Amino acid sequence: MARRAFAIAPRWPCAAAVVLVLILTIGTLGAVAFRAEWSGGLSSADWAAIRFTVLQALASALISVVLAIPVARALARRQFPGRQVLITLLGAPFLLPVIVAVLGLLAVFGREGLLNTLLVAVGLSPISIFGFHGVVLAHVFFNLPLAIRLILQGWLSIPAERFRLAATLDVSVTGLLEIPMLRSVLPSAFLVIFLICLTSFAVALTLGGGPRATTVELAIYQALRFDFDLNRAALLACIQFFICVIAAVFAWRVSALGTMGAGLDRVVQRWDLSRAWLDYLMIAASALFLLVPLGMIVLRGLPGLLELPASVWPAALRSVVVAIGSSALCVTMALSLALRGGAMVAVIGVLPLAASGLVVGTGAFLIVFPFIRPADVALPVTMLVNATLALPFALRAIAPAVAQCTVDFGRLGASLNLTGWAWVRLVVIPRVRRPLGFAAGLAAALSMGDLGVITLFAGQSEETLPLAMYRLMGAYRMEAAAGAALILLALSLALFWICDRGGRVNADM
Repeated sequence: MARRAFAIAPRWPCAAAVVLVLILTIGTLGAVAFRAEWSGGLSSADWAAIRFTVLQALASALISVVLAIPVARALARRQFPGRQVLITLLGAPFLLPVIVAVLGLLAVFGREGLLNTLLVAVGLSPISIFGFHGVVLAHVFFNLPLAIRLILQGWLSIPAERFRLAATLDVSVTGLLEIPMLRSVLPSAFLVIFLICLTSFAVALTLGGGPRATTVELAIYQALRFDFDLNRAALLACIQFFICVIAAVFAWRVSALGTMGAGLDRVVQRWDLSRAWLDYLMIAASALFLLVPLGMIVLRGLPGLLELPASVWPAALRSVVVAIGSSALCVTMALSLALRGGAMVAVIGVLPLAASGLVVGTGAFLIVFPFIRPADVALPVTMLVNATLALPFALRAIAPAVAQCTVDFGRLGASLNLTGWAWVRLVVIPRVRRPLGFAAGLAAALSMGDLGVITLFAGQSEETLPLAMYRLMGAYRMEAAAGAALILLALSLALFWICDRGGRVNADM
């Protein structure tokens, strides 16, 4: 009799998922390594791009983590109406398409934004958002909420009994509990954000550029699209991959471990809640920094709807089709890998974290270019790459639920000879609908906002909505770009809501 559920689950979908992930990660890396011109070495511009990539990622991660500490501490110490809603909204930038968020930041910090209007009104010189500080600002906008949530989890993991012990001993909570917790949480939070900032192509594309503000991914894009120097693009892609691998290994080795022990789930009672005004000031400042750009997207996007060119609507349809296909493929792969389980499958599932979209796209471009016009396969390739890059997040949501289902019903299913698709359809899917819906919505939203691999492949007739919006910004049609941003935001949130809601309907079993 089979002892584990994966022994009675179908195997070939897992094998197909493993093959696809290996082709799009190791296979594309092999293609760029084969094409790279190693003897030529790196030019001074390449070294400058490497320095800029690492420095902006270090600065972005450091500022995000430092700013997140007092905000997370304030949220952990205070209870107020709307606190849970605010914490939920902190996840919004993760679903927000990057190009949309950049437009929101331009509305606040750009040349004609709110901040510069205020500075000019009081007689001060305006500031520029473009360059190193603009890239760092955008990265802080995206990653400050993530840092807050990671550090807040550390604060909330401190058992109530530890606070009672500190009160009994009349010692400082900061020295006894908070500093040890931060020592365990901060390194992993810093490295995760550092890794994310290494691969944020769209931010560098819109706010960077020029000799002093070019990342490695932006240099790859310029080598392919403008210089058509395939050897240099391949060499830079290899360098980008190895930088990401080194960062990913450090992030994995320094992953946070719980050091506060278990408690009895009592409600935490604090006696050290002085200076409430400072806590609420931190919460209000962070909320303004994160929510004002989102509000400006809506405010400027509504009039922009009247300025939209006709080409935006076919681009929006392409984005939706690619997002739905990418979401379905991602969830299918994640469920197949979760059903199989095991250490090797876990490694396969996280492999895409080390491969940035531009590196995968460069490898795919080199593979298909000798045989077919890249624009002809722009949408299928984008769909496959987006599904693979979203796989680690989907697997993280689905795998625990499948494992629990295995523990609860694996032996019963095996004793009833419930195997193959019958096992998956009758037992597994009804019990993992919630994480399936969440993972599908997350994959669809991430795909909707993708502005990576599509820039390498697409021509005018294959552009998706983020690419159409970027081209409107490049043509200085900011009103039309704002309208496209509002449509992109609405479609991304709608797809996420439909999938997430669909997973939760009648999912009480």
